[in-house]
Amino acid sequence: MATRKALTDRELDRVIEMAWEDRTPFEAILFQFRLSEKDVIKTMRNELKESSFKRWRKRVNSGLSQKHLKKRNSAISRFKCSRQRVISNNKISKR
Repeated sequence: MATRKALTDRELDRVIEMAWEDRTPFEAILFQFRLSEKDVIKTMRNELKESSFKRWRKRVNSGLSQKHLKKRNSAISRFKCSRQRVISNNKISKR
């Protein structure tokens, strides 16, 4: 597993952004950054203000969150947008 020290500031920002996104599952973060759900939670706890972390955890654990693949609609089968060029840089392609 990757640790905080192994992540660049840019990667850390992207992990936090992906964690905040409701439709990005923990498995996508694991695939891209090799951070387990437990590691993402630790990272969020360390990097966010306490109130922000509590709000994030409440949302992730709510019935509305799709952070866990088990809770997702089975029709959603990919980690990235069809208009997204590469998952590593997350650049939106121009049409």
